[in-house]
Amino acid sequence: MSELAIVRLGVDVPYEQAWSLQRKVHERRVAGEIGDTCLLLEHAPVYTAGRRTLPEERPTDGTPVIDVDRGGKIAWHGPGQLVAYPVIRLTESLDINRYVWLLEEALIQVCADFGVTARRVPGVGGVWVPGDPASGLPDRALGAVGIRVHKGVTMHGFALNCANDLSWYNRIVPWGVRDGGVTSLSAETGRRLTVDEVTPVAEKRLAGVLGVELVELQEEDLLRL
Repeated sequence: MSELAIVRLGVDVPYEQAWSLQRKVHERRVAGEIGDTCLLLEHAPVYTAGRRTLPEERPTDGTPVIDVDRGGKIAWHGPGQLVAYPVIRLTESLDINRYVWLLEEALIQVCADFGVTARRVPGVGGVWVPGDPASGLPDRALGAVGIRVHKGVTMHGFALNCANDLSWYNRIVPWGVRDGGVTSLSAETGRRLTVDEVTPVAEKRLAGVLGVELVELQEEDLLRL
């Protein structure tokens, strides 16, 4: 069984810092110097815009947005949200469509582990809690997936709302969906579910869908391999 190195970067990680590290890891993975690696963290508050973000989906109050080279639309990252950046070499049996499906499947399984039913919404991406048309309650975004593949190796990844402040989404059109809502595991379960509590479950589910064995690696050791 192949291995996936897990590197936990901690909390309040500036986006630019994590992006720089991710690019270095990607370069080494492309060169074959290291194996598949996944960075896990909580960002300091930040808005990032994928390649398909429209101008009207951005904040209108002058809030800074970082444009990134992933797919997808605009998103928020910050405290209380688990972010994962798997840097993985794709194969003939693991192409980009299959890979995105598997990331979504891992998120769906994590939600189920905490008693929350989540599903895919065709044409949108990510995972959503089903709404209730009878009461006017919309589908609610719980986790997002946005990736880039360069030289056969993935970048970016997924974000799962655990216990974050949902008011950050009021300034944007999250993931470009105007008629959807946003939620978190804590909001759906009625109890506070921290990133620390969710992370081991997410690691397990990610390993399961990818069919890999997890190994822990410290950040300071990552670029010495």
